[in-house]
Amino acid sequence: MADESMVEKGAGVHTRAAEVVADDEAELARMGYKQELKRDLTLLQNFGVSFSIISVITGIPSLFLYGLNTGGPAVMTWGFVVVAFFTMLVGLAMGEVCSAHPTSGGPYFWAAMLSEPKNAAFASWVTGWFNLLGQVAVTAGISYGCANFISTLATFNTDFIPAPKTTIGIYAAVLIAQGLINTFGVHLLKYINNISIWWHAVGTTAVVIAILAAAPTHQSGEFVFQKFIDNTGVDGVGWSERASPAYVVVVGILMAQYTLTGFDGSAHMTEETHNAAMSGSIGIIMAIGCSAVLGWFLILGLLFSIQDLDATLNSPTGQPVAQIFLDTVGEKGAIVLMVIVIGAMFFCGTFSLTSNSRMMYAFARDGGIPGHKFFHKVSTASKSPIRTVWLACTLSFILALPSLGSSVAFSAVTSIATIGLYISYAIPIALRVVYRKKFVRGPFHLGMFSYPVAIVSCVWIAFISIAFILPQANPVDTQTLNYTIVAVGIVLAYCMGFWLLSARKWFTGPIKQIQGASSRLRVVNKRQEEVGSDGTERASSEDAARADDEKRL
Repeated sequence: MADESMVEKGAGVHTRAAEVVADDEAELARMGYKQELKRDLTLLQNFGVSFSIISVITGIPSLFLYGLNTGGPAVMTWGFVVVAFFTMLVGLAMGEVCSAHPTSGGPYFWAAMLSEPKNAAFASWVTGWFNLLGQVAVTAGISYGCANFISTLATFNTDFIPAPKTTIGIYAAVLIAQGLINTFGVHLLKYINNISIWWHAVGTTAVVIAILAAAPTHQSGEFVFQKFIDNTGVDGVGWSERASPAYVVVVGILMAQYTLTGFDGSAHMTEETHNAAMSGSIGIIMAIGCSAVLGWFLILGLLFSIQDLDATLNSPTGQPVAQIFLDTVGEKGAIVLMVIVIGAMFFCGTFSLTSNSRMMYAFARDGGIPGHKFFHKVSTASKSPIRTVWLACTLSFILALPSLGSSVAFSAVTSIATIGLYISYAIPIALRVVYRKKFVRGPFHLGMFSYPVAIVSCVWIAFISIAFILPQANPVDTQTLNYTIVAVGIVLAYCMGFWLLSARKWFTGPIKQIQGASSRLRVVNKRQEEVGSDGTERASSEDAARADDEKRL
């Protein structure tokens, strides 16, 4: 009897799993797509993609010097808290939209679905290009940061002196290695993902405990929570003197906002995730929440462990985090901690490339990029978009080339990543607000908080989009120019100009999805429930359980 019961239980689990897969594929078909990518990721693995891309142990060490010079410990500590709060609101608003439209296209697809049909193609086009810019820049920022730390590690107990040309060469090698993993190790990605989750969580915790325990002395709470530093002046006159301390605070939160970026990775992986309508949304929110807690823990640990502020800022290694490791755990211990950080950065870049390639594949599938007929092909062997993997590698390498001649190139790349991604997040969220009465919720939604959360998210994104194109160093010259405005301007001019001259005549956006959604709306509208207090329709779907859930709310 026990054996029969176990067999029946196993069969039941298998049946339920098959039903979930069928539901996911049916939902994808409703949106006009067939299942081409391999769907075998769980909620944990979906979360792991965004968690690995956010990677606080990548973003914070990469921009730690920038943070110390631009506001110092006070801005780093409290700025991270403020940024984490608003980022969580953005994530909640995105999660609601992702649940309604779980597809690899992510923001550009959502923009089309949430627009009026006559404007859908344009909204999709603009959102897609900003998301593509952000995806490429965030991959460049992550992998270039990894190359920087490899260069720094190479200086330990050697005569090696890093140079821009050397770092670019290491950066190319890092991108190639990540590209090869995404090409030939696709079937291993979910296992690498599991390793990455633990590497980030345990590795970050181990780093903080090690430096705090081994530090000969610790900085005071006043230093960590109140110390303001303005080293933005190349000639000694910083922005706090030339403009205002508030200006330094505004540009100083880049470290925090860049770190908490890239969580749309969960959305781009929904076509490969089971129970996508819930898993993608929960993956986004879990990734932001866990990263916010772990990131603040890391910032505090590093700041409390600084031994000599001037020596840390002017470290011969070029990386204050490396100097903190050397000052606290010695050279051998520092090598171990640097390997942990570099490993996390490599994992982060690998999964950023994974997410990047999926977005490009989806955009190419709908004709959004030049050469789309070539780039939208999926490898029959691996069921992965190999061609867009190498397109992403190539574009990311090109974007980092200005580092050969600019002292602020890296922070500019991080600004580009932040602005590009967050603008692409804001467009569908804003459209969801404008057309809120037509929005059909997925299984994950915010109820009465949906509308205010979306509005605050859009305001915050507008604020940081302006803040991060501002000059970061004073005075502004060819060496200190924040070329973010140039890169963003080029993409904006290209997508608008090309749209007016040509694309508007042939780019239809995800037109099949629009038609599919329209037919679904006609069915839903026949069985419409009352309008909620936030002005959003509480609509029932064909699924009775989902209808009951809507009624309860």
